[in-house]
Amino acid sequence: MTAPQLAKHFEVSVRTIYRDIDILSSAGIPIYTAQGKGGGISIQDDFVLNKSMLSEQEQRQILMALHSINAVEAENTDVLLSKLSGTFHKQNVNWIEVDFSSWIKNRKHENVFEILKTAIFQSKRVTFNYSSGKGESIKRLVEPLKLAFKNIDWFLYGYCCLREDYRIFKLARIRDIEITPEVFSRSIPSQIFGDIEQHHEKFVSLKLLFEKELAYKVYDYFDSITQREDGKFLVEVSLPYNEGLYSFILSFCDKVEIIEPEEIRKEIIEKIKNIQNKYIT
Repeated sequence: MTAPQLAKHFEVSVRTIYRDIDILSSAGIPIYTAQGKGGGISIQDDFVLNKSMLSEQEQRQILMALHSINAVEAENTDVLLSKLSGTFHKQNVNWIEVDFSSWIKNRKHENVFEILKTAIFQSKRVTFNYSSGKGESIKRLVEPLKLAFKNIDWFLYGYCCLREDYRIFKLARIRDIEITPEVFSRSIPSQIFGDIEQHHEKFVSLKLLFEKELAYKVYDYFDSITQREDGKFLVEVSLPYNEGLYSFILSFCDKVEIIEPEEIRKEIIEKIKNIQNKYIT
C-alpha cells in the first residue's frame, strides 16, 4: 500500500505513517518501501511477530499498563487485553481499577475529552469557548497537542492561535468545542507540568493552620505538615496566586487560619465580609 492509502485508512497524516514505519523498522520488523509506479510500503510475506522480542517482565508491564488506562478507553482496551493475553499466554488478571470521573456525572466533560482525543490523533485544530480564571469567556482556536491529568482535573496542552503561544486549558471550562478541517504540524512535548509556573501570574508561599478534625483533608492535599502539641496542623505550601487560591482556602470553612502572608489574610477577611453582606442585612 502507498503512504497516502495508509494515512487515509488510519485517519492520520502521511508524515505520521512515515514516522511509524521508522519506529517499526528500528524495532526489527521487516518493513520495506519501493519507489515509482507499483511501489509502496510492504512487510515481508512470511514475517510473524515473535513474542520473545519482549521479556516476561515487559509482557506483564504491557498488560498492567493497559489495565491502568482501561478507565479512559474501556471499550477498546478490553478487546486488546484479551488479544495480548492470548498472544503472551498470560492470564488476564484484573489487578487495578481507575475511575477519573467525579461523583457528579458530567457527560459534556466526557464528550470534550473524546473530541480532543480525535483532534490530537488527526492533527486538526479545534475551536471552543473558554472561561478563563479572570472571568472572561473567549473563543479560542487551538492546535491540541496533549491531554493530561493532574490532581483531580483533566487539562489540554496546545498552541493557542489567539495568544500565539502555548497554553494549558482545563477541560471543565471548555464549551461549544468543534474540530476544524485545518491540519497542523507541531511537535508534542514529553511533559508539560514542569514549566506550569509560566501559565500563572505568580506563586505565593503560605502558612496555614488547620483544626485537628481536618486531618484527613490535610493529608489528602499537602506534603509539608507539622502537627503541633495541641493537635492542630501547620502546613507550608506554595500555590498559584489567582482567584482559585481564595476559593481553595474558603473551601475549608472555619477549620483553617492563614498565618502568613498578611496580605492574603487581609484579602480573605475582605471576601468574608462580602459574603456576609449577601446574607446579612
